[in-house]
Amino acid sequence: MKQVTLSKENILGLIAIGLFVLMSISVPGFLSSNNLTNMMFQLPEFGLFALAMMVVIVTGGIDLSITYTAALAGVAIAILSSNGYPMIIAILGGIAVGLLCGLMNGFIIAKIGVSPILVTLGTMVLFEGLILSITKGNSISGFSPEYTLIGNGYYLGLIPLSIIIFLFVAILTSVLLNKTVWGRSVYMVGSNPVASLFSGVNNSKVLMKVYLYSALLATIASIIMTSRYNTVKVDLGSSYLLQSVAAAVLGGTEIQGGYGKVIGTLYAVMIFQMISSGLNLMGVPRPIVTVIMGVILIAVLIINFIKVKADENKQKKLAETA
Repeated sequence: MKQVTLSKENILGLIAIGLFVLMSISVPGFLSSNNLTNMMFQLPEFGLFALAMMVVIVTGGIDLSITYTAALAGVAIAILSSNGYPMIIAILGGIAVGLLCGLMNGFIIAKIGVSPILVTLGTMVLFEGLILSITKGNSISGFSPEYTLIGNGYYLGLIPLSIIIFLFVAILTSVLLNKTVWGRSVYMVGSNPVASLFSGVNNSKVLMKVYLYSALLATIASIIMTSRYNTVKVDLGSSYLLQSVAAAVLGGTEIQGGYGKVIGTLYAVMIFQMISSGLNLMGVPRPIVTVIMGVILIAVLIINFIKVKADENKQKKLAETA
């Protein structure tokens, strides 16, 4: 009889379903239309940051600047909009600024060879300083009504437009990673950059595109957030920085690179969103919710580390007995 095995993504999907049932039964108001609507509006912005982080982590890197990339792109949109430019020009300007941020990260990491954590930590501080210099620490608000529809509008009066945008980006990301030469190269670079180089892969070109794509996703998240809140400020989406790392890792992305799937990240985002929403409904203070998210991240990292070591020991024993 053939043994049935579940992938870690499938297991995570079952956990997400179980958690939804548990929250529905045990948390009053979890299934209310107001709470479900709030979760549907919050999930796209969180999910986009998580996907942006996942793509980078697959290469063995990390991007600590994604939330400030988003904030700087949002500031660019606000400034262009407030100076009378058409909304489409303002959005394109914001995307250009976001891509410039990604280009800076990618160039220093891929071409110069500086560690991703050091580069993105530096650019995080740089982007934050630029935003503070432009805004003087204040928020910028007053977007056009058409723009606010992106984050607050519905399709057919039922489905938030932001959810549709997020699902489109998630499908696109999955196709790019699994069905294109670039996507296969991303996994190769993350698994073994030396081997991929000798296989004819242009590692630096692959990494440049990864950080550009990560910045693009962060910018799309910025568009959704600024249109939803009708304001932009220096800490726009800053709470999602560590949560995006946690979601990517919980979703099965190997922190050392080489493996990661969009569907796993989506399940992890749903789990975090349900936990956050459920704890808020139970009256748990927001700082405690953040602590719980941190504990989950640390626990997942420890479990993954133990699993990797166990697999390495198993391979050694097999090699010795061969």
